Formats: sequence, structure tokens, C-alpha cells
Amino acid sequence: MSVRWGLRRRITLGLIAYAALLSIGVAVHGFYVNENAEHLVWESLLRAEMDHFLSRRALDPDYRWPDTRTLELLTFPPGVPVPPPLDTLPPGVHDEFVLDGRERVILVRDVDGQRLVLALDIGDLERREYDLGWALLASALAMVAVMAGLVAWGVGSLTHPLSALAGRIARLQPQETGQRLQLPPGASAELVVIADALNDYLARNEQFVARERAFVDSASHELRTPVAVIAGAAEIAAATADLPPTVRGQLARIHGTARDVERLIGLLLVLAKDPARLAEISDRIALDQLLPVIVADHRHLCRDKDLELTLAPLPTCVLVAPLHIVQAAIGNLLRNAIENSDRGTIAIGLSARGVVTIDDPGHGMSPEEISAIHTRLARGDHRDGGGIGLALIARICDHLGWTLRLDSRLGRGTRATLDLGASLAPSPVTAGGGPGAAGPAPVSRR
Repeated sequence: MSVRWGLRRRITLGLIAYAALLSIGVAVHGFYVNENAEHLVWESLLRAEMDHFLSRRALDPDYRWPDTRTLELLTFPPGVPVPPPLDTLPPGVHDEFVLDGRERVILVRDVDGQRLVLALDIGDLERREYDLGWALLASALAMVAVMAGLVAWGVGSLTHPLSALAGRIARLQPQETGQRLQLPPGASAELVVIADALNDYLARNEQFVARERAFVDSASHELRTPVAVIAGAAEIAAATADLPPTVRGQLARIHGTARDVERLIGLLLVLAKDPARLAEISDRIALDQLLPVIVADHRHLCRDKDLELTLAPLPTCVLVAPLHIVQAAIGNLLRNAIENSDRGTIAIGLSARGVVTIDDPGHGMSPEEISAIHTRLARGDHRDGGGIGLALIARICDHLGWTLRLDSRLGRGTRATLDLGASLAPSPVTAGGGPGAAGPAPVSRR
């Protein structure tokens, strides 16, 4: 995982790097200038001394050069061998030349077949230059360190209001209304622009949320009631004696469709709610007791097929989730398994961690078909049959932190795995917690 650097660190490191590069550039330039200036000084000095010696010797052939501690003249008359490495040096000035174990600057000149070597001892000067170089380096490092501290302090002062604003934004609560960002009196113009834009966004978002809540409330009260009336009326009408079979079948179809619409409304209302608020409509569900009820409700779909629904031994498993959502999710997967199988056994299993598995003996699917289904689920494509589609169930799973996985091998059936572990109750259902409550499965309102 890549690490994101803050604006303060980026600016600070950038300015420090700039200061360091500037210092290195100045040092390199100074060294270059110093070396060239030093060479010019030595050359000017030695040539002046050599010219002075030659002019004096021209006036007085017996003139002898007075050597000093740092300046020495070596003469090699014609016929006298010049010792190496002086014999191979071309005429001119040669810097940092080691002679007799000492570092010198020498001027070589050939006059009338005689080689003259004027040597200046610069050992003490080089040592002082070395010490001065280290002193300059230390002072440069100290200056960079001081500049780094000042830059860090200055950048911190500049970015602190932005960090404080980010902290205020992080403390905003989505469920609260009327929240606005307040800035101190001395805030900069840029912060005012940012705060005004965010406050305008908060105001528009509150209006959007208000409209969404109004729709959810209307759907909850205005849609469920007529659907329940239709379902109840169809059920009562179907109980009338001497109804023709065609009428009774149509009434059963109306009743089933009304129940499907009722479940669909419930799913859509769950999607419209914040997951953190779902606890208000959640039930404490004994899934090991609810699962047999769901299986029993779907056995009639196997009447015209050579299919059998079997339940593995069910461990105790307790969820805290909306009851109708759990019923719809498991029921949809079981219905799909029945519709895509002709004969054999559909095995339903449950683990103590809330993982429901449904293995059907259908024809199975190729990896390409499985990939296509997952692609449709990711796009929210609902073209997977009637009733409540897999795409909607997948969105519910994402909303509640569940996971849905389909595994299949061509010709060997399909396994649907629904992991409800995110809704596991923190403690098992007790005798007083509701396992004996009435309903499709033992549940208790949380």
C-alpha cells in the first residue's frame, strides 16, 4: 500500500532539497572559482619572480638567487642531467606537484639550454585551505539545518488552518442536520472559498436527504398498505368454495405476486437506509430454526420435478438482521437452484459462522458464464429472471456487509455461498430472548 505524504511534508522536503541543492551548487562554483583564482595567483607570482631573477642575472652574471623557506630556485646548466620527474615536465606552471616529499607549485622555464625550476612550497596553505573547506562545509550544513527548521515551522503555520479545516470536516456527522463549517476571524481568503463551497454542498445535500427520506416514508406507508390489501383480498377470495380452477389459479398468482412486490419494497427500503440505522428494524433471528421454514415454503416448487430438498444438521446460529431480508436472500438463491435443476438432490447447509450453502444438481455453468453473471451483478443488471433478482440480492449483501459467491462446474451443478457472518449476534439466543416467539422463524425484535 502506497504511503501518501501530506502537503506540509511535501513543501518542507521540497524547500529543504532546494536549499541543499543551492548550497551544493554554491560550494561547487566556489571551489571552481577558488582553484582558478589560486592558479592565476601562483602563475603571476612565480613568473614575476622568475623574470626578476633573469633581469638581475642579466645585469650581474654572478648573481645568486637567495632561497627562502617556501621559495626555492633549482638550476640545471647545460650538460647537467635533470632528475626525474623534472626532466619530463614541459615549460610552464604546474600546480600541486610533489617534490622532495612536499607539495609545491613549480614554474619550469628553459633559458639558453639551461633548465630553471622555481618551486613554491604550498603545503601550509593547502592544509589551511583544507581546514577552511571543512569549516565552510560545517557552516553550510548548519545553515541548511537552521533553514530546514524555519521552513518546517513556516510551512506548518501555513498548513495548520487547512489541517484544522480538514479536522472539522472529519467531525461532521451524516445523520445530523444544520451542520456548517465555521472559520476563525483571521482565516485566509482561500479557506473562506473552500468553506463556502462545502457549506453550500452541505445545504444541498440536506435537501437531497430530506427528499430521499420523504420518499422512503411515503413508500413505507403508501405502498405497503395497498399491496397488503391486494394480497389479503386474494387470499380471502381463494378461500371461497366452488371456485373454478382457473380462477383459483389466477388468485394464487395475484397473491404470490403481491407478496413478491411486498418483499421487493422491503428490500428497496433497506437499501435506502444507512447501514448504521438498520439496527432499528433488525430482528434477533435463530437461523438454524428459520432455515427449515424457508425450505418448507419452497418445497411446492419441486412438485413437477424429480427434485428433493435436504437439510444438513444445523448448528446453532443467531443473527441480528432484518428478518424479511434474510428470508428474501436465502429464498431467492433456493428458488434459483430449483428453477435450474431437473432431478436429483438440492443440499442446503449452514455453519455456526452464518455461512449458508446451497448445492444444486443442475447442469452447472462454465467459467465464462460465471464471469458473465458476476459482471452483471457488478453492473446491477436485473435481467436474471422474475421475482427478486440476483443483482438486487448482491446489492443487499454489499449494503449489509454480506458476501455472495457462485461456484459451478459445467455438468456438475452449482454451489451458492451466502456468508451472513457480518450480522452474527454477539451472544446466542436464550430462552428469554425470543426463540419461542411466533412467526415464520423464532425471532425477537431488537
